[in-house]
Amino acid sequence: MEQEAEQKTDGRAWYVLHTYSGYEDNVARNLRQRIESMSMDDKIFQVIVPREKKIRVRNGKRRTIDERLFPGYVLVEMIVTEDSWYVVRNTPNVTGFVGSGVTPTPVSKEEIDRLLSRMGDDEPKYKIDVIEGDSVRIMDGPFKDFEGKISDVNDSKGTVKVLVNVFGRETPVELDFLQIKKEG
Repeated sequence: MEQEAEQKTDGRAWYVLHTYSGYEDNVARNLRQRIESMSMDDKIFQVIVPREKKIRVRNGKRRTIDERLFPGYVLVEMIVTEDSWYVVRNTPNVTGFVGSGVTPTPVSKEEIDRLLSRMGDDEPKYKIDVIEGDSVRIMDGPFKDFEGKISDVNDSKGTVKVLVNVFGRETPVELDFLQIKKEG
């Protein structure tokens, strides 16, 4: 409680910067250099590009990737003064702060805590380019070369249920994302 009161009195808060999409890492790097070279580390504290680990399956290969949660946005923890606002606002590829009018709007502590815990999640999420109802070919396992339709996608486990025609009956088979290939 005492730390929260101290945090509120010094004016420190999280703000969202809008950047050109694809330049988030560039903006974060440039901003960190500007903070150091202009001795603003007493007013601008942290610069974060929100990311989370996801598993993407493409061409039968599973890869873990770091995916940006909010393309085009960077988080900055700072105390807003005319000097700190100027340093951040005039960083190359920054288009502005998210907020109404000229004044940046701070992000709530609950939102930041939720986002930081989501980023700290070491368990990668699965990312696959199939949805329920898609036709797929089974590439591996006892049903290799069978075709079927996806009836369920379980992102958290990285599995799909495929309805396969076995002896004239549709039978649900649970498979790993790696075992299927999208038809068409």
